Amino acid sequence: QVQLVESGGGLVQAGGSLRISCAASGRTLSATAMGWFRQPPGKERELVAAISWDGGSAYYADSVKDRFTVSRDNAKNTVYLQMNNLKPEDTAAYYCAARSLGQYSPGTNEWDYKYWGQGAQVIVSA
Repeated sequence: QVQLVESGGGLVQAGGSLRISCAASGRTLSATAMGWFRQPPGKERELVAAISWDGGSAYYADSVKDRFTVSRDNAKNTVYLQMNNLKPEDTAAYYCAARSLGQYSPGTNEWDYKYWGQGAQVIVSA
């Protein structure tokens, strides 16, 4: 079984930066693509970014392109989401997710992912 734990969320002013991390335990994530989703208050969960097993390819939602960067350190079994130039509309609970073992490419749908973290809250004030 895989456990995913997000950290690094918090309150930040608009225009600021924040990095959230997702640490995995239970098994290595090096052979699995990972994703970051978010769920704003009162809205559905949406994909923010996803990264292949080796970091060679990544996908970004249009709303975060050129502001957010997804990366991973397989030696540390950790995935990161660097968020720059944050906007109030980025306020949400952010979840990391892992695909099943052997699924190397980034998935763009919730059902592509098998394991989920508990979420980290990010609040961006105007």
